[in-house]
Amino acid sequence: MTARSMVGRLCVHPIAMTVLATALAGCAGPSLVLLDDEHGGNGAVAVLETNGSAGETVVATSNTRTRLGRANPVSRPLGDGGLKDDEQALVESLPPEALRFIIYFIEGTTRPAPGSENVIEAVRGYLPFRPGAEIQVTGHTDTVGSDDDNDRLSQKRAMSVATALVEQGFDPEMLSAVGRGERELIVPTGDNVANADNRRVEIIVR
Repeated sequence: MTARSMVGRLCVHPIAMTVLATALAGCAGPSLVLLDDEHGGNGAVAVLETNGSAGETVVATSNTRTRLGRANPVSRPLGDGGLKDDEQALVESLPPEALRFIIYFIEGTTRPAPGSENVIEAVRGYLPFRPGAEIQVTGHTDTVGSDDDNDRLSQKRAMSVATALVEQGFDPEMLSAVGRGERELIVPTGDNVANADNRRVEIIVR
């Protein structure tokens, strides 16, 4: 789910379907408000009935309000009135969007590619605006080499970045480092294809 949604007084950013179903089950005459995501993109929400009836309601138009619990729910534009005061307050209380930084690597190594030198400094500059932030460091590879080798290489890349962050004064308790090998390619390729965009470590600050 890429868009933000609100069911009754529950704001979702995003929300797992099990939580959404629970909210509906305990709410009389609920409505769902679907908003653009942080980048202005549209999204969709599938609402499963929890009262024993079959079927589902799919809301796929953002900036709409849908009254649920009816045979044929209709999504209507929010209009000039926009969000209600309590809904607006919920939106404003959402945590800031996670920020993503990427460091690229030279093929087969844990050495950052030229041009990646200032990424850690950029992370440092962002942290004062996110007190109590958590930093997830995830290593990736392209498809050159075996799955096992790429798992190990991606983990080493993640650890090398995490170590560099700690050396720059970041609290180790803020960090987690994992390797994903070639499982999450930015650029889909066949096997044994070198690709600079896929050889990366992503630093996500939440």
